[in-house]
Amino acid sequence: MRLDSTETQQDLPAETGSHWLTELIDWLKYILIAILIGLLLVVFVIQRNSVIGHSMVPTLFPDDQLIVEKVSRWFGGIQHGDIITIRASELPAHDEGPNIIKRVIGLPGDTVEIQSDGVYLNDALLYEPYLEPGTNTRVRNLNYERVTLGENEYFVMGDNRDVSLDSRSFGPVPYKSIIGEVLMRFYPFESIGMP
Repeated sequence: MRLDSTETQQDLPAETGSHWLTELIDWLKYILIAILIGLLLVVFVIQRNSVIGHSMVPTLFPDDQLIVEKVSRWFGGIQHGDIITIRASELPAHDEGPNIIKRVIGLPGDTVEIQSDGVYLNDALLYEPYLEPGTNTRVRNLNYERVTLGENEYFVMGDNRDVSLDSRSFGPVPYKSIIGEVLMRFYPFESIGMP
């Protein structure tokens, strides 16, 4: 009986060491899985963006922090009025930063025309309640005064029309340059919610 007790005591340290190693490997697996899921989410599903500049005032302000979802663009989820992020590096003559944030005015197949009394979408005056009262939308480039959008082309503008560098200057945005749709503003905390 005493002999069995000694054998058990000798086996115990080896089992404890083995158990510790197994526990460490399990923890490392969970940590690696969490990191992988986080990377997949950031690359394919969601990302954080900061607002740079004043082109979306009064809807968004400089340094607002946004969550952008990247999934809806793959399933035809981009609609008129949506606020989207775009890779600026893929646009001609654009230097506002790596990404820009604009509002979708026209979708593929739409005709967008800028006239003295406002923006026309498919020959109807566009209702734009997100603009400051008295906002004047001016033509920036005569090539884009009236545009019929091709397949995979979007016409975008900032809500602060006087300072926004947008499709009035550089033309339609190709679908491949769109990163995703702004889901919500999470900072500043007093402005949390949908923009």
